[in-house]
Amino acid sequence: MPSDFSQQALTILRDGSQFQWYVIPLLAFVFYVYAVEMEKKNYTLVLAGLAFWGMDWFNEIMNSIIFHLNGFAPLWCAPGDTAFLILIGLNIEIMFMFAVSGIVWTKLLLPNKADKIMGIPNRWFVAVAGSIFCVLVEFLLNAVDALTWDWAFWDMNTPWLIFLFGYLTFFIAAFWVYDMPTMKQKLFSVSAIWGFDALVVLIFGLGLGWL
Repeated sequence: MPSDFSQQALTILRDGSQFQWYVIPLLAFVFYVYAVEMEKKNYTLVLAGLAFWGMDWFNEIMNSIIFHLNGFAPLWCAPGDTAFLILIGLNIEIMFMFAVSGIVWTKLLLPNKADKIMGIPNRWFVAVAGSIFCVLVEFLLNAVDALTWDWAFWDMNTPWLIFLFGYLTFFIAAFWVYDMPTMKQKLFSVSAIWGFDALVVLIFGLGLGWL
């Protein structure tokens, strides 16, 4: 039987009546961020942002599959107010945030990947600092039941799991793509991330109805 938070989320899952007009300026903001970088020909930065976003979609899809398999709760749930709940742990506001987060964090990297910040290679410094920041934000969201946890192994007492599997992989993927030597490799990698996401949605979402 689903937990209270899971049941609450299921009642609004992909319910179009939840729509709010603030979604439109959020969408315009995402378009603007990507358009500005495309105008500047910062294609590598755009691909890093898409890699970051694609990794978040992978996590959200897996979270929904986990919920379907156990029937009780996902690792994280988004039962609070939203203009549209896409997946049980992903609302449209979170989606737009992650759509631009990869670009924002990648902009903080030093030009030379060998340079260090406080003695730590700058890619790893930004990845770790960014992941810690995201975990702290998630703590705040959990405190107001906007993003909830029902499992004892995924909560404030085990932040390292959220740090490692909830966020660090996003940063690693984005910075890995950013530092690839050729545009062909970058395009292939980002296409592979999003292609896998699309395949899983087709199989487990449209095919099996698990999402």
